[in-house]
Order: sequence, then structure tokens, then C-alpha cells
Amino acid sequence: MDAGDERLDPVRNFTLTGFRLEQEAWRQFASAEDSQVIFNCFFNTQDYSHLFIHQQDGARLSIGLDFPQNVRTKVICVSKTAREVVTKENVRNILIIQEVQGEDAKTFIISVSEEVTCPLLSNHGTSRSWAVGLAEEALRFMERQRNEALVMKAQIDGRTFLAYPDAFRDDCLYDNALHDDSFQGDTEGRKWLDTQLLHACDSTIMEWVKLVSEVLQQDSSQLVLDGLEPLPSEEFNFWRSRLRNLHFIQEQLMSSRAQQVLSIAQRAESVYLSSLRDLHTDVQKGLDEAEDVARNLKPVQQELEKLQQMKYHQLGNNMAAVMEEVRLVWIKSEFYCRPCRVVVLLQEICTLFIQMSRSFLLGKDLMRTLGSEPGQKMEDVTLVIWTLNSLKEAFRLCRTQVEVDQRQDGDTRSWDFPSYLVFFRLDHFLLHLQGIQEVFSVSLQLHQLDRTASVGGRMWTDAIQEVYQDFLCHVTVLCDLTCDPTNPDDQSFLKHLSQFWVQVSDLERRLASVLSRAFEDCCISSSGAKLVKMFGFILDRPLIHDQLRPYLVRLEEMVLEELDQIESLFFSERKESDTFCMFTPSHAAGLCWSQQLRRRAETTLNHHRTLQQLDQDSGVSELVLQRFHLIEDLLRHFRDGLRTEWSSLLDSDCGFILEQPVIQKNQQGMLGVNCSNTLHVVLRELRYVSRKTDLELRPNAARLFTCRDDITRSYLSLSHMVSCYKQVVGGVLTEDFSLIQDQLQDLDLNQNLSELHRYTWGSEGLQQQVEQNRDMVLLLHSTVSQARANMDAMTRIIQGWAKLHLLERSGESLLEVRDMEQSYRHIREEGEELLRLTQVNRSLYGAKDSSESWIMYLEHLDDKVQDGLFQLALRSMHFLLDNMNPQSCCTFVTVSLQLRETGSVFEPSVGVGLSDLLQTIISDIYTATSLPLRISVSRHSNYQVSLQQSSDLSALQQEVKNRLLQVREEAERLLTRLDRYSYLWLSDRKRVMQEFLTYSRQLGPEELEAEETPPTLNDFQREINSLNTLREEVDHLDDVILLHSWLQVDLRAFKGSLLSVVYKWRHLYTDYLLHSVSERNHHPAGSCWSPAA
Repeated sequence: MDAGDERLDPVRNFTLTGFRLEQEAWRQFASAEDSQVIFNCFFNTQDYSHLFIHQQDGARLSIGLDFPQNVRTKVICVSKTAREVVTKENVRNILIIQEVQGEDAKTFIISVSEEVTCPLLSNHGTSRSWAVGLAEEALRFMERQRNEALVMKAQIDGRTFLAYPDAFRDDCLYDNALHDDSFQGDTEGRKWLDTQLLHACDSTIMEWVKLVSEVLQQDSSQLVLDGLEPLPSEEFNFWRSRLRNLHFIQEQLMSSRAQQVLSIAQRAESVYLSSLRDLHTDVQKGLDEAEDVARNLKPVQQELEKLQQMKYHQLGNNMAAVMEEVRLVWIKSEFYCRPCRVVVLLQEICTLFIQMSRSFLLGKDLMRTLGSEPGQKMEDVTLVIWTLNSLKEAFRLCRTQVEVDQRQDGDTRSWDFPSYLVFFRLDHFLLHLQGIQEVFSVSLQLHQLDRTASVGGRMWTDAIQEVYQDFLCHVTVLCDLTCDPTNPDDQSFLKHLSQFWVQVSDLERRLASVLSRAFEDCCISSSGAKLVKMFGFILDRPLIHDQLRPYLVRLEEMVLEELDQIESLFFSERKESDTFCMFTPSHAAGLCWSQQLRRRAETTLNHHRTLQQLDQDSGVSELVLQRFHLIEDLLRHFRDGLRTEWSSLLDSDCGFILEQPVIQKNQQGMLGVNCSNTLHVVLRELRYVSRKTDLELRPNAARLFTCRDDITRSYLSLSHMVSCYKQVVGGVLTEDFSLIQDQLQDLDLNQNLSELHRYTWGSEGLQQQVEQNRDMVLLLHSTVSQARANMDAMTRIIQGWAKLHLLERSGESLLEVRDMEQSYRHIREEGEELLRLTQVNRSLYGAKDSSESWIMYLEHLDDKVQDGLFQLALRSMHFLLDNMNPQSCCTFVTVSLQLRETGSVFEPSVGVGLSDLLQTIISDIYTATSLPLRISVSRHSNYQVSLQQSSDLSALQQEVKNRLLQVREEAERLLTRLDRYSYLWLSDRKRVMQEFLTYSRQLGPEELEAEETPPTLNDFQREINSLNTLREEVDHLDDVILLHSWLQVDLRAFKGSLLSVVYKWRHLYTDYLLHSVSERNHHPAGSCWSPAA
């Protein structure tokens, strides 16, 4: 509930004025979540009649639906004049807002009045100096305040306070009225006092009778008579409050003050004495009634509270327990066994279950899922309808039991009241829910339109999708409703619901039109049955079904035509039936063909049954069944003839198989399984027979069928054995032929296979003999296969050496000599693995070290190892030559040219250094070939010695040396070209500068003496320009030069050093000029030139 709701305006204004608060304090209080929950309960429901607002410590407002406890300040009480929902229209008329004192304040007023103020004002000595009548008036005022506080406190507690006469405020005056000694001399005073007391007592008795009569006349059915919808808790609370209130009234009537009133009435023989005695009697009767009803209603309350704690789906099975408790109340209670009270209680129970049902259905959220997934909510609505019907059924059974009890015990009264008095509101709610259930059912049906496939063309599909989209638009309207659909009295929802049904009828007519055209296009019954299956969820709608009925009749006629076609097909193709299944035996193919015809007829019959679901009154059903049974009889006779023929032929084939030997040799002398194709065909037919248990087997076929599993295993074992034997003998290699022949002789395998030739497929002990020979062949096959796998592994190792990179290029250009130790370790380990695998093969073949066949095997393997190492060395040599090829134009080795004091030098040296590097690489290559140990025991030298004798490797090694000499000569020519700059680092700069300062130039080697000519500025400019030109020339030298297309010379260090020398020459002249200019500035009169130091 929003804090700005107009219904809160009266409460807000009264609260702000009463507690003197600011608007912001109210806004924070009303916006709190707890406050909004309580405001919603009070304003939007009929269950609560009072709302209390008070201030806590710190001036913070607090709200509650019960009177607050231990409140020291005033409380604002908001009450309803009727049990209704508060709306904007009735808020001004239905609410009563008043201030009441808190519990502590009322207690304080009562205590002060009784113990301080009233006794003080009653004392004549205290009020002697007051004006006449002032003390009496003040006393009356304080007693009224006390009585009002007592009355309000009792009302808050739900009790009735019986006020005492005001004359009892003066105990002394009352005592004087009772004793004759008080007014012995004053007869008029005594008469006045008796009259005053009697009048006060009579007034009090009349007030008590009125108050108690109001309490006794209260009835729990008043809320129902007022048109409200109370819950059972109202009934239970009413009788519990009534019992507590009557106890309180009885305690007051039995108090000393009430006995004083009775005494005065008796002494004065008051006319109200009988009323007072009747009052005592009525209170006692009411108390007996309240105790009886409260005691007997408690089990009903406990059972209902237990139901309220259950899951909703558990309620239906527990309705009988509630009704049984109500029946027991009817039987046991003396005062509650009246139809009017039981009807009210049952109405309240119905109201409770209606409220629980609405809460379970989530009220306003019920229709939210109508446009997406209505299935779950429809199940919830169905559950609610079943649960409420369970309540009605439990009432019916209970009513029957009450009648049985009446017949057995005449004291029990029957429930002769009409049931509609109990269930009129529940029936109205059920009828409303059934309407909602129908909405969900239709929505669930129409939602399936989105999942249906094409119905015969794009046009029909688009039409159905258009209907579906319109349906979604109509459903969206219901989903967006803000009203509570579970409220049967909400006219706005009923209005939208009526409009929705009109729209659904229009959608059904459009769907019927589309489906009519779709059924019209169906040319076979299967397409019509498919349509019925696709749209069966909507075809049972009366409007759609009536329009589609002619098309359904036409489809049933198609079913008859299709059965006629099946019958014609049988007569036309039964002689060629064995050609329809080319991968099965011919007789089995005929049976399969007849079975397919039968399934086709059954499928057609199923189409008829699908159509019949929508057209039960069709007259062609009997004719369809007759036609189907006729086709079924024709196919049965056809299958019986095929089985007889197949049984005879199969027996002949089985007899032939049982007499044939199991193995034989072909023209090439290789072993093979005999009659394998024929046996395979017969076994396949027997496999079909095992599935067709109705085929009769004759003796030979029965014998083979009985031992078919053993023959199948023998056939598979023989096939496996022969295959392995062929792999051993047929795929034999030259190097292991002698070793395999030795093993065949050791196992006596050839002799055992010869004995197997004498066995036929029907011989006894065939399987045992086959298993024995198979085990030997498999053992030989496993041994040879493992040995060959080892040989393959050794071959892969040897071939891997030919691909091993001992030398690699670093990045894109330079030579990188790999970690030779790692390569050596790899080759050494693989050599050891070769020796290990060789010994494993010797064990597998069972060969002796000295046998000739084993020595030949080792020499063959040794040749392969030596060839692999030769390929390794050859690959590495070719790598060197390929990278030293003048046509490669790719850097292979890099050297740096450095400028030393003695001149330009290569680092490393192009002569000895590069030669040593290449020689070391070649030695490492040969060293790698010496690592594997020799395989052959008859060859003693290692593989390196054999490879160094190879002419191919020696020629490649000599070619490497030749290319090294060529690059060395080109390097010398490079140094010669760079010697033209040698004067820069060889000349003495001081001497050259001295000659320049003396002769203005450098003397040539042939000039011994020349005329002294001091240099001018132009001479200095000439020398400096010459050096600048030289600097640019040096700077444009290449950083890197490639010699012979594979030796890279790095000139950057040389260029840097040479440029440094040029700069020193240049600074020699510029420093001298700067120094001269500085001297002239310091000595302008006597400036002179002097040579630089």
C-alpha cells in the first residue's frame, strides 16, 4: 500500500495533530515495509476491525492490529463501523478515529483515583475551607474518570465492566446508612440518605441488566447475517471471549460491592431485586453454555489449525477428519446442537477453505501464465476444485453418519437443514473456478497451435499462425487484468471472461475453415490421420467437429480403398515376393514381405481407429474390420506355404554341411575354412529360424540347429586360426623366415593341422580339437607379431637417425651447433634400446646365439643400423655444404671486423679460427656415429671406422675445406680495400698539425723542406671540409658484408672505431681555432697564432 494512498489521509492528519509530528516523520513511518503490510491487512481485508498507532521511545511511531502492551502514552485507535474493505468512497463513513490512554496511563488514573484523590476529596477535614459543593463536584468528576478508565480497560480486554453506584464513594456515609446510630436524632437526614442509596442501587441494577443483556444477546451468527464472510476463528474467538467475559461479570457480581447493592435492594425491598436475581441466573446459564461450546469447539479448532499448516494438496484427504469433529460437536454439545449454529460453523469452514484456495491460486497472479504455460496453473485449479468437492463429499458422508446415529440412538438429531444453506457460497465459488478451468483448458489447447507442423502448404500454416497470434492477443488481455479472478463477485473479470468466450468462438470458426480446406486436400488416409493427431487437441470442440464431420466420413472411405489396394497387391506380387529383401534368405524375404503387407494393413486400420475417435457413429467401421480380417487370412495361408517349402530345403542344405571337412588347402597350398560361404548362409537362415519359432525343423536341420552355437564358435575359431596362420606364414620376411620355420618344427604345428583335415562339421570333439590347434597358432602368431613389432620399432629408431638434426640454423641466418651431449645421449640410449629389442626377439624366437639363422638375422639388422648412421652423417655433411654454397645467399657463419692499433682484424679469425670450428663440427658428426654398440657379433670395429672409410663422406669433407679456402681469399681482398683509410690511424696527428701550421698543408714524402706559409682560415676550412667528406664516406660503408654468399662480416665495430678517429682529426682543427679566438679576445692588441698543444 503506497504511503500516498488517499485512504490514509484521515489517519495521517489525526496522527500528525495528536503527536505533533512533521510530514517527513509520517512519510518515513508509512513507507516502512512493516507498516505497509499492516495497512494492507486493515484497509484491504475484512478480517481486522481495529488499528492502533502509538509512540515508542525516541518519538518513533509504531503500528499494530492489537492494543499495545505497556504503553505509557496515548494510543490512536482506528476502528471500522462494519467489517468491510476500506475504499476511497467509504473511508469517511466507515472509519472512527479516537485517542485512548495507554495501559499504564489508565492503570495510573485508576490507582490514583481509588487510593489518593477520592479518599482525599471524601475527607471533610480536607475540604472544609473549600467553597460549598466544590469538593463533591470534584469527587464526582474523579469517579467518572476512574469509571471511564475501568470501562475502557475492560473493553480493550474484551470484557464488560459493571460500574458501582457513585454513592459508594463515601464508605462512612454507607456505613451510617446501615447502622441506626448514625442518624438517631435526624429522621429527615436518614430518610434522605436511604432514598439516595436506593436510587443509586436501582440505577446500577438497571445498568447492569442492560449491559449483561447485551452480552447474552450477542450471537456468533450476527456477522453472517450482516452479509460478512467470517472465518471459523471468529466463531472460536467469540465463544472464548464470551466465556472469559462472563467469568469476569460473575466475579464482579460476586464482589463485595455487588453484595452491598444486593443487601440494600433486599432491605429496601426494591422492585429491581428480582431483576438482579434473574441477572445472576442468566449469567450462570450463559456461563454454562459458553463453557460447553468452547470445550466442544476446541477439537474442531485444533483440526483446522492442523489443516492450515499442511500443503494444499494434502487438504482433500483430510476433509473427513474436519467433518468428523463437527459431527462430534453436534453429538456431544448440549447447546451447540442447533441447525442454525452448525450451519454458521460450516459456512465459516467453507469460507476458510475458499480463502486458502484463493491464497493457493495466488489471486491476481492466477492469469499471468495464461499466455505462456497454462498447464501448471490448470493443474492447480483442478486440484482446488477436487479439494472443495472433497469437502462436500465429506459433508455428505458425515450427514449420512448422523442419520445412522439417529436411527441407532433416538436422542441424536439429524441434519435436516438444506445443504445449499451451507454450500451456497462454496458452490458459487466452484462454478466460478470451473469457468476459469475451462479458460485454462481452451488456452492449453490453442497454445498447441504454435507447435503444430505444416498442414499442407504455406498458406494454411500462415492462417493457423494468424489464429494463434490473435489468440495470444486475447489471452494477453486476461493476463494483464489487475482484478482478482478468484473473486466470484468481481464483475469486471466476469465481463472480460464473457468477451473472451465470444472471441474464442470466432477463433474456432476460423480454425474450422482452415482445417476444412486441409482435410479437403488429403488424398490418403495417413495424411488425414496425421492431421487428426496433430489437431486432435482441438477437433473435439463442438463447433469445429460439426463442420469437419463430412471430411472425416470421406477419409474413412479412403481407408476401404487402401485395404482393397493391399489385397490387389498381394495377388499380383506374391510370386515375386522373394526379390523384395535381397540381403535375407529368399523364403525369409517372402515372410518379411507378407509381414510388411500385414503391417501396412494394420497401419491403415490404425488410421481408421484414429479417425473413429472423432466419428463414433460412422457406419463403415464394421466393413473395414471385415476387409482387414480377409487380408489377414490371405497372408496367413501364404506364410504357411512358405514355411513348409523352406523347412524342406533347409534340411537338405544342413545335411550337406554336416558331411563336409572343416578345413582344406587351396590351389596355392594355403589353408582355408571349407564351405565357409554355404555354412554362413545356412547359419544365417537358422538365425532367422530362431526368431521365427513357428517354423518346423526336420532332422538334419534340427541337428544343426541344436549344435549351431558350437559350430558357430568352431567356425569363428577356425577362421581366426587360419587368418593368423596366413599372417605368420604368408607375411614372412626374409630375415626371419628361418627362425619361423624352426618354431613350426618345435611346435609340431604342421602335423596337428594335418590331423584336423579328417574332421567334418558334424564330427564329435570338433570344438576341442579346434581350440587346441587354435591356441598353438595364436601363440605362434602372438610371438611372431611381437617380434615383428619390435623389428618395426627398431626400424623407426634407425629411420629417425636419418632425420636427426645435429646442426641447425639459429633464427633465420646463423649457424647453431646443438647441444651435442643431448644428441649423443639420445643416440646412445636408442642404441641400447636396439640391443634390448634384439635380445627380446631372440627370446621370442627361442633362437640360440650360435645358430646360423640368428647370426644372419643380426647381420641384417647390423646393416640397417650402419645405413641409418650413414644417413645421419650424410645429412649433416650436406647441411654444411648447402649452407656454404655460393648460390645460397644465406648467412651461415658470422665474424666481426675490429680496428686495433696494429690495423683491422677478424674476430674470430677467418683463417685458423674458422677452420678449427668446421673441423670440430665434422669430428662431432663422426663421433655421433660411434655411439651405438655393434649389433653383429661377427663385426668387431665400431660404426665410425666403417663410415670414415666411405668415399662419399670423404668427398663431402674435402668440398667443405675447399669452400673454406675460397672465403678466406675473399676476406683478404676485403681487408685490402679498407687499407686506404690506414693513414688515419697510422699517422702522427701532432706532427701533421705542426706541418699544417708551418706550411699551411701537409708535406709529401718527397718534400724535405718547403717555404713556411702560416695557414689562413680558408686553409682550415679546406681541411675541415675534407674530413667531413671522409666522415660521410665512412658513414655510408655497409654495416654487414656477405662473403662468398655464406660468411657474414659485421663492419659496425670497424665503422665506429674509424669514425672516432676521423672525429679526432676534425677536433684537432676546430679546437685550435676556438683556442685562437679565445686568446685574441683576452689580448686584442697583441694577438698572434700559435700552434695547438
